[in-house]
Amino acid sequence: MHASEQHREDVAKARDGWKKMQPALDPDRLVFIDETGTNTQMTRTRGRCAKGERRVDYAPHGHWKTTTFVAGLRNDAITAPWWLTGQ
Repeated sequence: MHASEQHREDVAKARDGWKKMQPALDPDRLVFIDETGTNTQMTRTRGRCAKGERRVDYAPHGHWKTTTFVAGLRNDAITAPWWLTGQ
């Protein structure tokens, strides 16, 4: 599915200008903001172990926590890492 606005003349012109300008960008100056997260409800419920043995593991029960991680991704480094822990 693509946005129908792509067929508008003003949007198409702006997109073409952006594509033509991209090779002039200095990759060392670009910073992409990335966000990822995890939740304790994502705990794996299955796993592997030696044949004939039973796998036993532990995970928190009923205390669901969410952690969000945001950082700036550069050509050669991660900058301004920030994480939030919530309920």
